[in-house]
Amino acid sequence: MRGPHCIHFTLMPCSMRLLYTSALVVLGVGYLFAMIYVFESHAGHDGKPGLSVRDLIIAYSGSKADTRLETALKGPMASMLPTGERDEIIAWVRRGAKEDEFERTIAPIMEKRCLSCHNGSNPHIPAFGSYEKVMEMVELDTGMDIFTLVRVSHIHLFGITFIFFITGYIFCHAYLRPAWLKCAIIVTPFLAILFDIFSWYLTKVYEPFAWVVMISGVLMGLAFACQWLVSIYQMWFYRLPPEVAENGGVV
Repeated sequence: MRGPHCIHFTLMPCSMRLLYTSALVVLGVGYLFAMIYVFESHAGHDGKPGLSVRDLIIAYSGSKADTRLETALKGPMASMLPTGERDEIIAWVRRGAKEDEFERTIAPIMEKRCLSCHNGSNPHIPAFGSYEKVMEMVELDTGMDIFTLVRVSHIHLFGITFIFFITGYIFCHAYLRPAWLKCAIIVTPFLAILFDIFSWYLTKVYEPFAWVVMISGVLMGLAFACQWLVSIYQMWFYRLPPEVAENGGVV
């Protein structure tokens, strides 16, 4: 029996294909910006360009050698101030982060380079308006705290589920053989997000789980790209095999 969710794209009205295409285009742009954000927020924690497993370890488990302020200055904030001023702040931390030196040399740098964002207006960004506030960052970097992980986890779980439900629903109309491959592409991102998020917590306990975070992210990206490309191509450029077309386009 033929069901409405098993009809190939080519048998749908143009309006429905336009609806699916529009949704995929917007989701594709959104996914691209999400990848840019993930890269910018995690890359460079190890002081080297690019996103590595070591960057993920530092993000979730901490560097164990630097303070939180040093990790930020060596990583995502490295480009926000000149090298000389960055090195001066790091040297101040290494000398013991004395208050008198802070007021004399460090506070003017932060006022010029940092306070436009780190002014306390955003509760999720550290405030640098006083010596006491800065000293909250001059402590051993242990990575994201549990509260932050929980907050980010539920956002990702809901958001990724909605994204891949939509793309997976559209992808169901594609013709792909063997059938198990199509099912695997649909299920993979849902499994990947679970492995990804649970590995955030496990990385704090056992650092090699950062590899699971990396691999899960790659699998999600590949699944999204596959669903997106196959759906767009088959909606507008693909011709069904004759035997499938004769069977009413059931896929």
